[in-house]
Amino acid sequence: MTSSNQHRALITGASSGIGRATALIFAEAGIELALVSRSQPKLESVAAEVRSLGGKAKVYPLDLSQVDQVRSKMAAIVQDFSQDGSIDILVNNAGMGLTGDLQSTSLEVWQQVINLNLTSVLQCIQAVVPGMRDRQSGTIINIASIAAHQAFPEWGAYSVSKAGLVSLSKVLAAEERAHGIRVVTISPGAVNTPIWESDTMPSFDRSRMLTPETIAQSILHVALLPPQATIEELTLTPSAGAL
Repeated sequence: MTSSNQHRALITGASSGIGRATALIFAEAGIELALVSRSQPKLESVAAEVRSLGGKAKVYPLDLSQVDQVRSKMAAIVQDFSQDGSIDILVNNAGMGLTGDLQSTSLEVWQQVINLNLTSVLQCIQAVVPGMRDRQSGTIINIASIAAHQAFPEWGAYSVSKAGLVSLSKVLAAEERAHGIRVVTISPGAVNTPIWESDTMPSFDRSRMLTPETIAQSILHVALLPPQATIEELTLTPSAGAL
């Protein structure tokens, strides 16, 4: 694996699950971190873990569901974190899971899922791309889901949001390739994260799921590929199959 060369990364949804695991494995690789999530106490806890590993991290509490504020606030975070207005790696991990059949999904719930899982990602991207274009380099990693590719009953809003994210990634890759920006979509199967603790989630055997650390290892791998190489799409599923 190539050296990180003091890369700087911004991770959304960094306070738990895949985001936390990614922060820790990035820290071990020497990547400096900007950690974004709603909960400052949880972010501070992750930052403390990063520093215990010898890494560097700054925390930025931000509610990404407030989509009308995300682009400007993310741009301010990038400027504060990097000084030159640029980061090397953006990991768009923040999102929500919610179940319910399409017929009974309210407009409010539909928009809530689309706003967080898709629209906020676009806003984050729009905040970081100018700096990456200036430097003619950068890697954007979007965490989608196997539900973007496979239909699961009662996962309609979630599936549509993640399918939209896959499409967004493809278009972005085509538009930004000439600017030296790589775009990667990672679509995990079921991952054992706190998302399953919501009252709206069905009950599964979480011991059979992927671990956040497994996903984080893949994120690190694609982030540190040589500049002339990229993995545009990666699907990871539990060896037990879809749960």
